Amino acid sequence: MAFSEYTYRAVHLYDEWLKDADPRLDGWFLMSSPFPQTVILLSYIYFVKSLGPRLMENRKPFNLRPILIVYNFSSVALSVYMSYEFVMSGWGTGYSFKCDPVDYSHSPQAMRMVQTCWLYYFSKFTELLDTIFFVLRKKNNQITFLHVYHHAIMPFTWWFGVKFAPGGIGTFHGLLNCIVHVIMYTYYGLSALGPSFQKFLWWKKHLTSIQLIQFVIVTCHSSQYFFMEDCGYQYPIFVYIVALYGMVFLLLFLNFWYHAYTKGKRLPKVLRAKGPDPNGNGVLHNKDE
Repeated sequence: MAFSEYTYRAVHLYDEWLKDADPRLDGWFLMSSPFPQTVILLSYIYFVKSLGPRLMENRKPFNLRPILIVYNFSSVALSVYMSYEFVMSGWGTGYSFKCDPVDYSHSPQAMRMVQTCWLYYFSKFTELLDTIFFVLRKKNNQITFLHVYHHAIMPFTWWFGVKFAPGGIGTFHGLLNCIVHVIMYTYYGLSALGPSFQKFLWWKKHLTSIQLIQFVIVTCHSSQYFFMEDCGYQYPIFVYIVALYGMVFLLLFLNFWYHAYTKGKRLPKVLRAKGPDPNGNGVLHNKDE
């Protein structure tokens, strides 16, 4: 079979596959196909793992404290807003927290959920700045596999969720993640304010606990689908993906917890004794969520 025929079949299958997509998102930014986001995410990985550290190798780290303050507290505000919208578009106004199908109508509430899902998806790209800031501040030890994998996989998988099933049972982890981000970015915002605020940051270790609880809840919520006799959720594949996502990140965060707090391998003791980072974030600062 000629290469051109393989190409034709692949394009045909792709076109047929997209016919099942939600038409309400036609023309929305980044929603035409998964290729633009793929380019963005591959560029992100290349920059933070290769290009960025090489460019910064012989440069002094940037002092980004003012930018970090604005960025973190803006992220708090956005997370609060998305939490509210998830609640008002379904999770607090009719969803059962069990088998909740997608509402594909053009009702105000259904469209509100679509808009919230897209905004949540788009926010995953702004969160890529977490890692960019690490690179510019030469915090390469913070750019772990867990950090980069999490930031890259979330927008990639959420494109498919928004494109085909913007609502229903598959969006619960989005709501939960927004609530966790309110807490998380509040911590980072306070940390960026400087040494005088370090006394208010005694609860850093509990951030990882909150993240672990998040993934336990996500896994349990998704797993109940497998015990339902009849559920009308239109895309069960997303339930499988979310359940797998919850279990994988639960294991990854448990591993992080073990090395950071049980074995104490997060940073050498000499660094722990130095106190706050001069750029505003504590020595033990880490954005793994």
